[in-house]
Amino acid sequence: MAIQVFVPTYDIDECLKEIRDCFEKNWTGLGYKTVEFENKWREYTGLENAHFLNSATAGLHLAVKILKMENNWNDEDEIISTPISFISTNHAILYENMKPVFADVDEYLCLDPMSVVERITSKTRAIMYVCYGGNVGQYDRIVEICKNYNLKLILDMAHCAGTRYKGEYPGKEADVLVYSFQAVKPLPSADSGMICFKDKKNDEIARKLAWLGINKDTYTRSTQASQGNYKWKYDVEFVGYKYHGNSIMAAICIAQLKQIDKDNAYRREVACWYDYYFQDYWDRIRPIPVTPQCESSRHLYVIEVHNRDELIVKLNENGINPGVHYLTNTDYSMYSYAKGTCPNADKMSSRILTLPIHLKITKDDVKYISDKVIEYTQ
Repeated sequence: MAIQVFVPTYDIDECLKEIRDCFEKNWTGLGYKTVEFENKWREYTGLENAHFLNSATAGLHLAVKILKMENNWNDEDEIISTPISFISTNHAILYENMKPVFADVDEYLCLDPMSVVERITSKTRAIMYVCYGGNVGQYDRIVEICKNYNLKLILDMAHCAGTRYKGEYPGKEADVLVYSFQAVKPLPSADSGMICFKDKKNDEIARKLAWLGINKDTYTRSTQASQGNYKWKYDVEFVGYKYHGNSIMAAICIAQLKQIDKDNAYRREVACWYDYYFQDYWDRIRPIPVTPQCESSRHLYVIEVHNRDELIVKLNENGINPGVHYLTNTDYSMYSYAKGTCPNADKMSSRILTLPIHLKITKDDVKYISDKVIEYTQ
């Protein structure tokens, strides 16, 4: 059987125990477990607000939409973003008729602060910052840029469940953070996410927009007995979306949250094994570095090689299925207006390769993969 780049791993007994609780309470939708997980996530991260959603993509859309609403941004205003990301990051900007302006990436494959400053115009309203692979990159400098230029900071933390920076969970300086709990992420469900606003008012708006604009969800209407015979009544304040999470996904997340620090520690160990085997070959196999003082989730282990496409074929022939994270978004037709504006992203997009990194991989697997990478990059 081929060695896959990702293999989701679950504590099955704990997941089934939490899911069973949903069935016994006769409640599988929004409420009970979603509220419980939000509380546990706030406790775990130290963030003040957290709302459970059906995906990180939904969260990114709400992040842009609510900041646009609350700050009176206009259509065609600009958000500086990265071309090295899954397309959800930049689609979220387009959903609100704003313009993604692409800045280049640095050695960490996160936004390069110097390139970001060069892209700022009178229309710039925010920076969409992706903590690539679970690593914070030059996060401190991005925070300073936002302060100096009065820009909002949106953190795409899809890879970062469990990441710590300088001993803390990063992002308290940001206006909003969005996490992913999709199946192959460090904290896996089937698919879900979390949006964490700094401002409580924005959190309240997110809860309404995620439930079709309704100001009182079904769980609230079912549990607030003080409203008497009128607890079923609600108002509709926005044209909203069906973005809320459900209790089955939240139940899985609650079970997996207990494991995340141990799971991330194992992924970091796998990364150290790769680093060890590649240490004499960094002239042609360069692992993408991790920021000092960042305890990364290590969602990705990425190397830069000169013959990426040929290497993928050879690895496939030897029972290894790596991945590519990501093609530069400016290669896609809808973002081609920015083609050629981010030379390092263009270069790295053709050279980066994600090697298998997950909880089922063994040291022998890593040795085998590393030997094949070394052999076919000669």
